[in-house]
Amino acid sequence: MTNPVIHFEIGGRDLGRMTSFYGQLFGWRLRPAGPDYTLVAADDSGPGIGGGLMQTRGEMTAYVSVYVAVDDLKAMLDRAAELGAKTVVEPTEIPGVGAFAMFADPDGNVVGLMHQLDMAEPKGAGDEASADRR
Repeated sequence: MTNPVIHFEIGGRDLGRMTSFYGQLFGWRLRPAGPDYTLVAADDSGPGIGGGLMQTRGEMTAYVSVYVAVDDLKAMLDRAAELGAKTVVEPTEIPGVGAFAMFADPDGNVVGLMHQLDMAEPKGAGDEASADRR
């Protein structure tokens, strides 16, 4: 796969409730990564990627999103726009990790893009720095 999904994120109003719910439901290994973010560790014993749970603020609604690894954030945002998408978050640096951006597809689904400093080894959700982007 050229551009794999490397991270997922679930946002909601009550981080404590989400952490309890998803931890109990799926047995996910969860680790706080700041006041508004909890990392979900990837399962080392089989398929799957890690992700995060994020506390939403203000007018932000609950959401589920995935992040796709890309080599060039701006080029991918431009291509998405040609196909009818709208940029939601311009390329934004994540110190020590790389950068991310987000777009809304023609149906309004928000998808994240991530360019990591070392694209040869996707770091995904297991990295504490991935939570620093919000």
